Amino acid sequence: MTRKHTLLLLLLVWSISLFAQQRKVENKPYIDLRPFHFGVLVGSHLQDIEFLNVGPQIITLEDGTTEQRIITCDQDRWDPGFNVGVLGEFRLNTNFQLRVAPAMYFGTRHFTLKNLSDERRVEEHQDLKTAYISTAFDLIFAGPRFNNHRPYLMAGVNPMLNLSGKDNDYIRLKRSDLFLEAGIGCDFYLPFFKLRPELKFLFSLGNSLDTTHPDRLRDPNMKVYAKSVKESHTKMIVLSFYFE
Repeated sequence: MTRKHTLLLLLLVWSISLFAQQRKVENKPYIDLRPFHFGVLVGSHLQDIEFLNVGPQIITLEDGTTEQRIITCDQDRWDPGFNVGVLGEFRLNTNFQLRVAPAMYFGTRHFTLKNLSDERRVEEHQDLKTAYISTAFDLIFAGPRFNNHRPYLMAGVNPMLNLSGKDNDYIRLKRSDLFLEAGIGCDFYLPFFKLRPELKFLFSLGNSLDTTHPDRLRDPNMKVYAKSVKESHTKMIVLSFYFE
């Protein structure tokens, strides 16, 4: 490539870069000046649980003898779900907003419990339908707006109320849980509304396992599996679309 061609290529790249940085007509130029506004959200999520197994258990059989059992429990995949909700957002200053977003999360978790003490490696499975009512409190730090987009970072806490669980499940979760969440997003200013895609990560701060549930089971064979776990922490990856 000659020096002339190199110069033309650099000039073309510089021209494209300059064109990309040019100011365009802004949609909704005053939408971020509102002290408070409402919106709606829809999205999908992936959920998983980290289990802490108790290890070897000594159980008493019907004839009075004892036996050691090693049972593990795991959610062997990230299970999908969907979420819907509303939001209310307060403008604190030019860069910071406080958002309150009540929402519902629906999904199903798949658990696999393996009896490693049995040569046949007996497995039990449980499908746990989940339905959470949540109210997220998030602090948003947004960068300066350029043309019709504005990136931001967010972090907050999300208390959730668990509406799922059956009395005859191997594993049952607590009715309430508290999540720490953090993520990134970007505001896109469209002609009639503002669209905000956001990706965030949630992790439960406490033990989400209902540790009293095994004592309420009547079937002794189920109790062995139910007592194989002593602690669990729920995780979620959430992709939401806010319409404001």
